[in-house]
Amino acid sequence: MSVTRHGPGAERYIGLRRLPPCPSPRLNEFRVSLSAEFAPPPGLLHNAQPMLTVKTISELRHWIARQRGTHRRIALVPTMGALHQAHLRLVDVAHEHADCVVASIFVNPLQFGAGEDFESYPRVLSEDVSLLESRGTDLLFAPQVTEVYPHGAQCAARVDVPALSTILCGAVRPGHFGGVATVVTKLFNLVQPHVAVFGQKDYQQLAVIRCLTDELNFPVEIVGVPTVREADGLAMSSRNRYLSAPERVRAPVLYAVLQQVGQRLREGAVNMADLQQEAVKRLEQAGFRPEYASIRRAGDLAEPTVADAALVVLAAAWLGRARLIDNLVVERVKPESGT
Repeated sequence: MSVTRHGPGAERYIGLRRLPPCPSPRLNEFRVSLSAEFAPPPGLLHNAQPMLTVKTISELRHWIARQRGTHRRIALVPTMGALHQAHLRLVDVAHEHADCVVASIFVNPLQFGAGEDFESYPRVLSEDVSLLESRGTDLLFAPQVTEVYPHGAQCAARVDVPALSTILCGAVRPGHFGGVATVVTKLFNLVQPHVAVFGQKDYQQLAVIRCLTDELNFPVEIVGVPTVREADGLAMSSRNRYLSAPERVRAPVLYAVLQQVGQRLREGAVNMADLQQEAVKRLEQAGFRPEYASIRRAGDLAEPTVADAALVVLAAAWLGRARLIDNLVVERVKPESGT
């Protein structure tokens, strides 16, 4: 089992304790100021031990058994690596729900289709390790493909959530959500988490995971974390690094279009087809290649009726080499009966 180092500066905070009150008010004020200036990074005080990195299932199971043997609550943050601030927010939220946090980094071949970016997907493990350490992650599970699929990915048993896997992104990426459901099921079985944390940027993926958790009776609490955005509104994503400089300038238009649709819905618009077509047209005018823009019922992604108040606007579009997805949850006023 390999042991990695602490995050930068972590040694300064080991053994921190609360100091007794000081008789001098001015000195107490100085203490407060100094404490704020040298406050540890989020999550660091949760973990005064070095983060462990394991690559085999046997090592993982050994560590999990020890944590469960001491009745520690475990949180899981599954990722494919190439981490950014949105992933770190997931780790921070995981610390709020558990005694120890397990992150996984695994580029899952089952969720990539033919001609997609499995081979070129960014793999920067050393950078990812440093970021996870800086947030006080307890353990990183970073297996090879042969560890997760010992008989080969093509021969692996599959988990499918049919009702949610063939619409929206599933319609243009057949098999994608089956791959997601399969690897998440494997991780739930291996890590046995009490809670698992996922971002809401991929709204459909979160819906698939909630459904499989319920259908397969996993005793796992699923926590969805609101999308983390850049200052200009672009949802953070590992694939944003595919954008050229001019494309990066245009990329926030995707979220702006969703906001426009959301505003129209809140103002009482009921013609969903027209709103969706207008969104696609605006994206095309901005240089995107839209796959879809769709308004769905927030709870189950079904086609909404006029009476539905909780909606979500979802879109997927290409901009250069980057496939971008985003969504916006909208709560609209229900039309009065008879109108």
